[in-house]
Amino acid sequence: MFVKKTTGPRIVTLEDGRILSVADLPLADTRWVASRKQTVVLAVSHGLITRDDALRRYGLSEEEFDSWCMAVARHGKAALKVTALQKYRQP
Repeated sequence: MFVKKTTGPRIVTLEDGRILSVADLPLADTRWVASRKQTVVLAVSHGLITRDDALRRYGLSEEEFDSWCMAVARHGKAALKVTALQKYRQP
């Protein structure tokens, strides 16, 4: 088995003790749910992948990704649910 060389880490440990690896990242053509959005935000914030890689890989705009990051920072994973947009939207 050959392991692809990467410049960043392959595994990171989150604040709650969970381990996040490159294998945990959603597929590029994923159906977005709150847990998958949170996984991408955590991967970027912990240096598992770069922000540019995430934007390119998942076809996200900067505004969309930034809104995910702000939602997680302010309210946690619950704010990423489509049904909760009105509840957590800033006036």
